[in-house]
Amino acid sequence: MENRGISVILFDLDNTLVDTAGAGKVAIHKVSELLKNKLDHANISDICERFVRKLFEETFDPSSGQTIDRVRINHWHEAIQEAEVVDPGQSLASDCYYTWKTTRLQALALSPEVLVLLEDLRCSYKLLLLTNGDSQTQREKIEALRCEGLFSAVVVGGEHDEQKPAAPIFTHCFELLGVKPEDCIMVGDSLDTDIQGGYNAGVRATVWINKRGGFPSDNTVTPDYTISSVLDLPKVLDNLR
Repeated sequence: MENRGISVILFDLDNTLVDTAGAGKVAIHKVSELLKNKLDHANISDICERFVRKLFEETFDPSSGQTIDRVRINHWHEAIQEAEVVDPGQSLASDCYYTWKTTRLQALALSPEVLVLLEDLRCSYKLLLLTNGDSQTQREKIEALRCEGLFSAVVVGGEHDEQKPAAPIFTHCFELLGVKPEDCIMVGDSLDTDIQGGYNAGVRATVWINKRGGFPSDNTVTPDYTISSVLDLPKVLDNLR
């Protein structure tokens, strides 16, 4: 792939390059099996749904003195307590969390096709991984994937004052690689963080990974390009030449 104009591709991680949602489902199933052996007549699906909801609504402040592990153990503790109206104890909550965490990390993988794509792209472009989330969680994912060497730089939102879609974290990325916004494209699955962030930062183009189909709502930013899989990115790059 010959590079003309675009010199940097900024990639989101979760549900863009790797199927984090799918890995999460595998992990939840594993915890369900654990709970079936630990709790009699429990509404296991209700417990797990409560945990997933707490995870989605999570706000983590590293300055609070708590680790992300402790916060998520508490998610499981509260989920079981709310569903069962009993105190399950920290031991069961801890077992649930570490089963979920370990299983999710083990299930995360770059597909062979995505790996080939990245290897090909890095011959012509600088690749930068820009991922939101707390430092520990995202660094553990990156380590499990063994993918850091594929990128010229890795930027984790939780290690900065602001995360995507804030413009400063994009400015940091541009400065790391010594490029201008118009030299870059942003590729990600979230309209609210990846695409809005790329638009805020003034990148040459935004590329939305829309796996579910459908169209952006009227009150969201409009991506420059929409593809169903990151594997279709070369078509976009051809169009940008």
